[in-house]
Amino acid sequence: MGSVTKQALERIKPSNEEKSLFNNITSSFITQLNKKLSGAKAILGGSGAKDTWLSKNHDIDVFVKYDYTQYKDKSSQLSEIAEKSLKKAFPKLTHKRLHGSRDYFQVVYKTYVFEVVPILTITKSEKAVNITDISPLHAGWVNKHAKTVKDDIRLAKKFMRANRLYGAESYIGGFSGYVLEILTVYYGSFDKLLQSCLKWKSKEIVDPSKFYKGKSALFHLNKSKTQSPLIVVDPVDKSRNAAAALSEESVTKLKEIVRKYVRKPDISFFERKEIVLADLTQEAQKKKQHVVAIQFVPRGDKTDVAGSKLVKVFNFCKKELQPFGIKKFGWDWNTHDRATIYFFVSLNKREKYEVRIGPPLKMKDAVINFKKKNKSTFMEKGKIKTKVTVQYPQLDDFVRNMVKEKYVTEKVTKIKVVKII
Repeated sequence: MGSVTKQALERIKPSNEEKSLFNNITSSFITQLNKKLSGAKAILGGSGAKDTWLSKNHDIDVFVKYDYTQYKDKSSQLSEIAEKSLKKAFPKLTHKRLHGSRDYFQVVYKTYVFEVVPILTITKSEKAVNITDISPLHAGWVNKHAKTVKDDIRLAKKFMRANRLYGAESYIGGFSGYVLEILTVYYGSFDKLLQSCLKWKSKEIVDPSKFYKGKSALFHLNKSKTQSPLIVVDPVDKSRNAAAALSEESVTKLKEIVRKYVRKPDISFFERKEIVLADLTQEAQKKKQHVVAIQFVPRGDKTDVAGSKLVKVFNFCKKELQPFGIKKFGWDWNTHDRATIYFFVSLNKREKYEVRIGPPLKMKDAVINFKKKNKSTFMEKGKIKTKVTVQYPQLDDFVRNMVKEKYVTEKVTKIKVVKII
């Protein structure tokens, strides 16, 4: 382990004192919950159960395991049953019900955020009635195979978090904690994982349990589960691609960052860089460009829903600003506050007119309609076109009108243009 990774590990590995506090609070919560459960048992899950959690990360998964024989035909009722027990165990605490494949609950207990997930007790993945039922099997596999690489897993998680590549949510399209645990075990260390990712080809297959030979996983797995650039066969469920949510964009971004890190390792690769408006201004002035920064709160109770709306608004603005010559763009959101999106453009004023291309000439009815809608049309290079007046040629006016569009306002609240230079 190099000096940079040692330095990073010192920051992210929980101290003995923090571990002790973690154990005391989680044990207290689980004990109190178990007293009010019937035919079920609460256990620690997620990174807490695997001992791969990061310092100062106090979001804890607790699985309430219901007896399979007794409750397998009541799977759809488990959330209601668990909720009643939760209310009895913590009558003075407010719990939040979150929608998922099976609804689960969020409770803040002694400053720690607990997510309570009802599941069925199973020993084999084939018995699962719901995808969440398999989760304890994941912890079992990691604890069996990752004994010597848990610190490497922490480094992998922190590296991905810092570079906005962590999370299987649809709006991120990144690496889940479980996928990083599998990959680190498979390649043997954090450093080997980084070296190996540079060699990944399209549809690279990682199959730790060797369920399939060669590329045969692509034929055995459902096509909808093999659209990701990396196929990670779940070592406890051969029918599942654990990396199904991973996007091509995330893998490309990872390779770019890893190349830079390998060339010149630095602790900054493990530090998440927040968007600072003053820095955007300085960069724009240095490059002799213009920058637009917009802040808003995406609508939606669930993070994944709100995040998808954030991305839709970001993509809408990116498309709308194309005529101003986009040079660079990005966004940031910590899920608890306003999101920030920004765009560097080369122009602060566009042409007063723009040419729009009509339908192909062979679509005669569409061409007739195009002529009706547009007062003056002309032919150029075998295409029918029209010239329209741009309502807001100035960047400032354009942006302030753009954020009032219904497409934007129905997806976000408290929107504010914070910077245009």
